[in-house]
Amino acid sequence: MSDEITYASIKDIKVGRFVMIDGVPCKVVDVEISAPGKHGSAKARITGVGLFNGQKKTLLKPSHDEVEVPVITKTKAQVVSIAGSSMQLMDLESYAMFDLPVQDDLKGIKAGDEVEVMDCMGSKAVSRILVSA
Repeated sequence: MSDEITYASIKDIKVGRFVMIDGVPCKVVDVEISAPGKHGSAKARITGVGLFNGQKKTLLKPSHDEVEVPVITKTKAQVVSIAGSSMQLMDLESYAMFDLPVQDDLKGIKAGDEVEVMDCMGSKAVSRILVSA
């Protein structure tokens, strides 16, 4: 699991990057850094949305700390078939077949489409449609 997580300074985290919040890989949607107080250091509040469950999470840490960053691999796959709320995909590099649920934002997806698949910590999800058939 150590090769699936790296570390970065909170000061380097920007909107659109990925962080681990409560053990869940999240995409950062908001970063707020407060001014240092009379007896304390500046605090950073990072708000993220889970990559695989869509839950909103918040991380509050001193701004000089480090945060865990998940290692995300992106691969191309082709949609082979769609049955109900599940779709069968084929990895275009290894030709391995796997099933994923059809997400709400990808309702227009159809068989033959080429998609980008994110793989992080053993979970996979379709991030976007690359080529529509």
